[in-house]
Amino acid sequence: MKRYGNLFNSVFSRDNLYAAYLDARKGKRKKRAVFEFERNLGVSISDLCNRINNGSYRPDPYFQFKVHEPKERTIHAPSFRDVVVQHAIYRKIYPIFNRSFIDTSFACRIGYGTHRASAYTQWAMRQCDPDLYTLKLDIRRFFYSINRDILRELLSLKIKDARLVGVMMLFAAKEGPVGIPIGNLLSQIYALIYLNPLDHFIKRKLHIKHYVRYVDDFVLIGLERRQCVELRLVIIDFIKTNLCLALSKSTIQKIKKGINFTGYRTWQRSKFIRKYSLYKFFKSIRSGKFQAAVSIAGHAKCSQSLKYMMQRLREISPQMLNRFPSCYRLLAAETR
Repeated sequence: MKRYGNLFNSVFSRDNLYAAYLDARKGKRKKRAVFEFERNLGVSISDLCNRINNGSYRPDPYFQFKVHEPKERTIHAPSFRDVVVQHAIYRKIYPIFNRSFIDTSFACRIGYGTHRASAYTQWAMRQCDPDLYTLKLDIRRFFYSINRDILRELLSLKIKDARLVGVMMLFAAKEGPVGIPIGNLLSQIYALIYLNPLDHFIKRKLHIKHYVRYVDDFVLIGLERRQCVELRLVIIDFIKTNLCLALSKSTIQKIKKGINFTGYRTWQRSKFIRKYSLYKFFKSIRSGKFQAAVSIAGHAKCSQSLKYMMQRLREISPQMLNRFPSCYRLLAAETR
């Protein structure tokens, strides 16, 4: 495995920090934290550069809040200064680690979003006999269970520069012996890196032809039921022994019965968004939350659900349509 050295100075150069600042401010120009940082931009960049290079840099305390969709999570929101540092690291390390990921590891990768993951899943299902089985697995409390010592080892397998790894691990720090914060930009790529050994184990050691993972949900497609039962035990042992993780749940069912994955209910011939997403869509329409409705429509555009959603919208009274003209116009554009 190739390891990369002499990255620290490149990652935390003034030029890369400035480029990271440009990435970090996208869509946030009106926020006060961004204004305060760029009011004295040269000083802000130089101060960051100096603190990181002399070893005195420490991330600011997170702003913490809870979200409840689809389940309760505690989000750790970093300061804008720390977002800039994370973007500086991400710009340099993403290409290095991305080369080591398998083609069917999705989420938080450029061009590897939910639509592509769902499209591959349906394609794989179509390659198999409908009476064969899928094995769907989910890691229990994944982000809260990541072992930071193992994460450091996985980072060091690719990065020789101990100083860079040390700064990267500052953004994995969290109260408690295990877990990493949810909300950091770097947490996304840490999740990919942490489960990368599992991907290679399933593909290279177990020789599973059709396998797809989206963050901590993963599916093996086109198996006999006996294989599903045996492989489940093998995978449980691997993640426990090598990654200190445990399964939350698993599902074994025939391909012809479909699969619930990456926000879609998928069969070989059709695909629909989840019922809860439909509920949120119509709730957003009624409450006038146009952008939320358009976002859900964008999620539904590669499924049969969008046609149904548009039909329902056309049944709404003229008075209702007049209240939401911009939303309806944007949704209509999604179908063209």
